Amino acid sequence: MNAELLPSLRRLVRGLSAIFWGLPSTLLVCVLMAVAEFPRALGSAPPVVTTGLLLFGIFELSCYQPQERAWQGALDRAKLLALVNFGLSPFVYFWSRLPTEPYYFQIVVALAITGLLFLLQLNHVLQRLAALLPDETLREDIRFFTRMNLTLMLLGLVLVGGYQLLAQLDYLPQAVIEALDLGQLARIRFALVVVLVLLPVSVTMSLVWKTRDVVLGSVFGPRS
Repeated sequence: MNAELLPSLRRLVRGLSAIFWGLPSTLLVCVLMAVAEFPRALGSAPPVVTTGLLLFGIFELSCYQPQERAWQGALDRAKLLALVNFGLSPFVYFWSRLPTEPYYFQIVVALAITGLLFLLQLNHVLQRLAALLPDETLREDIRFFTRMNLTLMLLGLVLVGGYQLLAQLDYLPQAVIEALDLGQLARIRFALVVVLVLLPVSVTMSLVWKTRDVVLGSVFGPRS
């Protein structure tokens, strides 16, 4: 192992670890802010800290292979989205305090969209990173699971967008009205959240951790 690469590999591992813990923390904090009282006692700090952790992780990744244009380009787009998420994150707290304020609600919706776009871009970042690492199995796994994540998240966007569009129309067939009413059921919503949000997040986390293990293995050798 080239000794000159060790500092950048160390920051790469640090960045992957920050992203691994930042993804579920951000999702959990934002959900708890909406449904529970105790996180609100801390003000806007929890979502700022968790989205800041993701932003820190992306910046740490950029220290690895700075000469690779495709890799750095993917990171630049992820940085932009992470920075937007960081800037919008305090509004999760503001909206939890004033849920009837339409301005806060619209910003939270924008945050949800940019958060989903960040997750999509993070999958692309992992693909670019895998192309730089000497592990063909990792490349194949990331290629397969990022395609699955892309399909699920795009399906989620289409369903949400289609639901909102149809809900604005005055005259709809009875079958469509019944389908919209079905979408209001808590169990249906929970199932959609699990499949279209939690599954892509958990798959992305596993890919981040596996990539981290490959990087550590390239430095210290495979684990016994």
